[in-house]
Amino acid sequence: MSIWIESSGGLTTAQEAKIDVIDGNVDDIKIDARTQPQIVERTVAILPAGTVTPYFTVTGRVLITQIIGEVVGNCNGVATSIKLIANPTVGADVDLCTAVVITSDVAGNIYTITGTLSDAMVSTVSGAVQAQLAPILVSAGTIDLDADATNAGTTKWTVHFIALDADSTVVVA
Repeated sequence: MSIWIESSGGLTTAQEAKIDVIDGNVDDIKIDARTQPQIVERTVAILPAGTVTPYFTVTGRVLITQIIGEVVGNCNGVATSIKLIANPTVGADVDLCTAVVITSDVAGNIYTITGTLSDAMVSTVSGAVQAQLAPILVSAGTIDLDADATNAGTTKWTVHFIALDADSTVVVA
């Protein structure tokens, strides 16, 4: 089986591996890294103090396949709602979800979005949550977290994305 690793625009290197499939045959499979999500992780930080804060910078056009937030340090009981916003370099801001109340969320609480812009951010303490149902196309700019009050809770955030242009990327802002 040949596994092809894409490197900046073309299939450039190959790595040989053998995998037996159910029928006992060894099949050739090409995996194109251009279609595999890349992952960017933002380190743990205190929630923004009642403001909109850039969390990720987007260069070019990307397809967001998953955004995940997790409470690391308990929220302190201050009435607070958060939402994610695509803030393009050109054009108007777009809410990636509507706000969710996080007032007293505890460590381990997980936040995600559905991919439908009019849906509320999903918040759960169950340890499992459904993955984002629909990818979202985001153009160059930033992905911001909007917190409407000051809350001492800490969170970490992860974005999974597929680059749609040769030089597209997402990095921590």
